[in-house]
Amino acid sequence: MEYLDANHDTFLVIMSCVVALVAGFTGLSLTRDLSQKPIVQRQISVALASVALGGGIWSMHFVAMLGLELPILFYYDAAITLVSALTAIIVVGAALVLLHFVERTPLVITAAGSIVGIGILGMHYIGMAGLQLCRAIYTVPGVILSSLVAVALCIMAFWVAYGRRENRTIFLGTLCFAVAVCSVHFLAMAGTRFEQVPSFAEFGPTMSNEFLALGVIFTSFILFGTFLWVSVTYLLKPADPAPSDDRSTAPVLEPLEATQRGAPGVFEPQSLQIPCERDGARVFVSPQEVAFVRADGHYTQIYTEQDRLFCAWPITEATKRLMNTGFLQTHRSYLVNPTKVFRFERSKDKGRCIFACADLPPAPVSRGKLKGIQDALGAQLGAFRES
Repeated sequence: MEYLDANHDTFLVIMSCVVALVAGFTGLSLTRDLSQKPIVQRQISVALASVALGGGIWSMHFVAMLGLELPILFYYDAAITLVSALTAIIVVGAALVLLHFVERTPLVITAAGSIVGIGILGMHYIGMAGLQLCRAIYTVPGVILSSLVAVALCIMAFWVAYGRRENRTIFLGTLCFAVAVCSVHFLAMAGTRFEQVPSFAEFGPTMSNEFLALGVIFTSFILFGTFLWVSVTYLLKPADPAPSDDRSTAPVLEPLEATQRGAPGVFEPQSLQIPCERDGARVFVSPQEVAFVRADGHYTQIYTEQDRLFCAWPITEATKRLMNTGFLQTHRSYLVNPTKVFRFERSKDKGRCIFACADLPPAPVSRGKLKGIQDALGAQLGAFRES
């Protein structure tokens, strides 16, 4: 079998790497400080970041493919090319949803990096399947090496960018992401041979390199424009909020030292305010108003007798702050204010806390915490019934 001689245009290879850098920086910057933003704004930012990262992966691939030089004319299937772009965007979106709407554990970061690595591979090979009048022939070592590199480098990129969210780590994560995308493409291409085929495969409309170049220029124009817009945000410093007596803008006070507190279940007034959101506005709730706290992905839901509010604290942060104010952890995902508990029920190896307010759902008690919670609530519930 005689393979076609393949070369690459050096300028377009360099430009493809620049596109990967711009995409990585734009996407990772769009997800910066999301925990401090309303949920709708987080959803929009994650969607935009998915398009930036996924679209950047696609643009990088096809900028490099525009630089592919073969001794024959070749074309692309427009439908398959579109599918390759959608694959990259959807897969990256799934990874970002994990990172920003699920508790960000080491396993979640690793899973997100693996998903993006697989997405880069999928986008590459789907895009290559769109070639017309020539066919890509892959070698086993090339596929294996590019697959391992894709997953390993993407995991490293997300660990760097999300292990600790700082400007410095976002820049380093951008570099790792660009290296991952470029390495996967060129390692895969190094293990790829091309052979001529006599006819078009009739799957979708056919487009030439010139038409593809217009699409790549358009997407790159949008990507670079977004890159410039995002870059400006690093130069702007948020204005200091004006002082106000309104509770919705009051600062969050740090909890008092445990030695300054009373017995469990007794709260010191003004010791801590929990930042929450109601109808898109920031409000602060004191712990004594809260019945229980429930983990909600990377965030928490705050239940009072009147409301259920969103809180940007992860359950780990809520535990660290509220356990000192007398809250009890009944489950890995639940913190309960014992002063709001009306009754404790136990069924075999499980339990639940029932609240005086009928509108509140019960809070589960895990098997490992049954005895401790029962003992902690015993004296208080007995005193409640006697009163």
